[in-house]
Amino acid sequence: MKVFTTRVIPEEGLTILQRAGITVTQWTEMRELTLEEMIVKCNENDALLFAGGRKIDRPFMEQCRHLKVIALLSVGYDNVDVKSATELGLQITNTPGVLSNATADTAFLLMLSVARKAFYHHKRIGQGAWGFSTPTANLGIDVEGKTLGIWGLGNIGTVMAKRCRAAFGMKIIYCNRHRNEAAEKELDATFVSFDELLQQSDVISVHTSLTPETKEKFNKDAFSKMKPGAIFINTARGGIHNEADLLAALQQGQIWGAGLDVTNPEPMKADNPLLDMPTVAILPHIGSATLETRNAMSRIAALNVIAAFEGKPVPNPVNHIYSL
Repeated sequence: MKVFTTRVIPEEGLTILQRAGITVTQWTEMRELTLEEMIVKCNENDALLFAGGRKIDRPFMEQCRHLKVIALLSVGYDNVDVKSATELGLQITNTPGVLSNATADTAFLLMLSVARKAFYHHKRIGQGAWGFSTPTANLGIDVEGKTLGIWGLGNIGTVMAKRCRAAFGMKIIYCNRHRNEAAEKELDATFVSFDELLQQSDVISVHTSLTPETKEKFNKDAFSKMKPGAIFINTARGGIHNEADLLAALQQGQIWGAGLDVTNPEPMKADNPLLDMPTVAILPHIGSATLETRNAMSRIAALNVIAAFEGKPVPNPVNHIYSL
């Protein structure tokens, strides 16, 4: 059996596939495949191990219906037309459960970086501006004892809440589609409405999926309801916030700052004014980018491929969100 990978994958997953007798062809060029190139590669292989930002849509899948599995090297699957895949009999899998710590750490990093203007001060050194200073210049804000609002208190949101509560004694409130009673007991977290989350939070950290309901949920109206000293953190999906509205909210002083590991659109252009704002910290979507996490993701993706080849139930199916 043969599998094609759209990126060079971490060694752990590659080794597992090769030890199972699977031939692995990896895309090694530092550019995205065109749709036509990906179709050609897939028609030469039996499975696709997919990483990257390209959309996997129905026209592509209709030309690759022979694939035994499309194994995503990610937790999110908003770039895949899962409904069409299910209708066409294509298995889609993901890599849940291993990104929580790394992504929560990235959110925590961004929160502190925004609060203390860390990225801005780092740039000042390179600009030769580390010189005479006054006690009132370029001050940050404390997060000790403040209120953390989590939008999406699942695995990653819970880890973020634990970090903030343990380190800074932050009060935890959250907004979910359903209550998380286990987290309420462990974190003394309070379930609130979306408007209450906006109005009460000193820091809002987004950890929900991108869906039609969450698309650009953080927009002009949402930012206008937040505290003037509030920090907005998004390490989930860039499409959850409206970037023009976020920029306007920052420029008008409606909120204090923002920390983004995901942008809208993505990648962000180098001349984006958000990059020059003192209370903004932006990273290039590195939430899961640790050696340990990426190896774990590749291992799960490899095991999903092997199960599909062996005709066994795949460990991490996505298709269950639609009935076959």
